[in-house]
Amino acid sequence: MKCPYCDHAESKVIDSRESKNGFCIRRRRECLACKRRFTTYEKIEEIPYMVVKKDGKRQPFDNQKLLRGLLKACEKRPVPLPKLEEIVEQIETKLQEKPEKEMKAADIGRFVMDRLKELDKVAYVRFASVYREFRDVLEFKHELEKLLEEK
Repeated sequence: MKCPYCDHAESKVIDSRESKNGFCIRRRRECLACKRRFTTYEKIEEIPYMVVKKDGKRQPFDNQKLLRGLLKACEKRPVPLPKLEEIVEQIETKLQEKPEKEMKAADIGRFVMDRLKELDKVAYVRFASVYREFRDVLEFKHELEKLLEEK
């Protein structure tokens, strides 16, 4: 495994752990040259899971793209990274359980918003503003009012 810091081609495995759902192995590695540590994930290569967009187009599910969106919504918020990774894993598990190996983007968005609403209301509103494509401040205000009513 190539070191991301010094590009040395050899490293040793320090620790291996199975992910919660058992579909991935997390490995902590140490570079034999620079001695820095890094994490890799090992997955079984399968048929790609597809996301059906609003316009009907299909694209491969990208867990890193989803995680980046979650990180952006939770920027400067007290939401731990493992919680966001758990959301991504749950969506992957849902995809793996579906016989057709695809899911609508709208279903993914609703699931993420439900989970973010439990974790952090500000992150929820940030994600919702992008996901629901708020066109103006009134739509934003309406979503905030719904949140306040729930309390």
